[in-house]
Amino acid sequence: MNFVFISPNFPRNYYNYCKGLKENGANVLGVGDEPYDALAPELKNAMTEYFKVNSLENYDEVYRAVAFFAWKYGKIDWLESNNEYWLEKDARLRTDFNINTGIKEDQISFIKYKSEMKAFYEKAGVPVARYHLTTTLEEGKKFIEKVGYPVIVKPDNGVGAARTWKIKNDADLEAFYNEPQITQMIMEEFINGDLISYDGIADSNRNVILETHHVFPVPIMDAVNDNLDVYYWNEREIPEDLKDVGRRVIKAFPTNSRFFHCEYFRLREDKEGLGKKGDILGLEVNMRSPGGPTPDMMNYSSDIDVFKVWANMVCYDEARVDTQNKKYYVVYAARRDDHQYEHTTDEVASWYKDYLVMNQRVPAVLSGAMGDWLMMARFETKEEIMPFVKNVCEKYV
Repeated sequence: MNFVFISPNFPRNYYNYCKGLKENGANVLGVGDEPYDALAPELKNAMTEYFKVNSLENYDEVYRAVAFFAWKYGKIDWLESNNEYWLEKDARLRTDFNINTGIKEDQISFIKYKSEMKAFYEKAGVPVARYHLTTTLEEGKKFIEKVGYPVIVKPDNGVGAARTWKIKNDADLEAFYNEPQITQMIMEEFINGDLISYDGIADSNRNVILETHHVFPVPIMDAVNDNLDVYYWNEREIPEDLKDVGRRVIKAFPTNSRFFHCEYFRLREDKEGLGKKGDILGLEVNMRSPGGPTPDMMNYSSDIDVFKVWANMVCYDEARVDTQNKKYYVVYAARRDDHQYEHTTDEVASWYKDYLVMNQRVPAVLSGAMGDWLMMARFETKEEIMPFVKNVCEKYV
């Protein structure tokens, strides 16, 4: 199998995908913009060959790299980046090289445009917030007459929580429309709900072969816009209603042979036309692995290697390991450089030395949503989570 991996060097833990593929006998062919000598030794060892381009943004350069690999090694069987930013380029390359093991250009809009995702959520029987693709102030006011303030605006085709904010009143609304927008924006009614995710891997028939569930007490939008500390954790047990909704959504979307990260709201109160308190609403579907070190959290929760599970899905269309036994709650807590804290990271690390599994700086490109310095720990009981978060994130007074 010839597998082209786009940008295998970022995030750094992505070398594990290549490692798993190599262990399964695949020819791993990397395309990236980092000099070969700067690559991590683990990544170098996992690839058959690496082609450096000046910029991954330049499609012609990347196309020529893949064409070179096809000339040298034969037909390309798979091409993937597992990165939200490159999904559209991945689809275009699969289309141009007739690679049939992933999403092509005719399907990519379903998983990139938030407005188009909603139809698939509804196809799966999952309600979604009402929305409006922004045009004029007058049309925006008509939409708000239906749903009321506040509303959320964000790029229809966006990555993470970038350029996402809450409009609370007429002044905010006018300020939004007075600012030129470089891309199509979507406006949604505000949902008072808890942010949760359903994450995992699906096989070629859209059967879920690995699944987990994360809870986000601090919504990513608020963390980015208000410069808040970030913390979230995995639940050892997936609620049956989320498992049911999650699997139906995976069946509805073009999710064959993919990692997935699906976001939902669990209503904190009754919402007319959408559901009762406790019901689940669809938010977004991301057909790639969850961000940052979340795959590592999945590993630590079960003492497995989800990167290898993904590689097994690619090569054998099955997990080949037990993915059901979640032994720990794994919690991610991150600080901001411009905040002052009650305790030093060294103090926290000494207190939790038997529980800490990660203690390191967050890459700058991810820090807006993920914080600047992360500490990750795992516990057998849920009661241990919040004391750890408090020790990491408690501010100096």
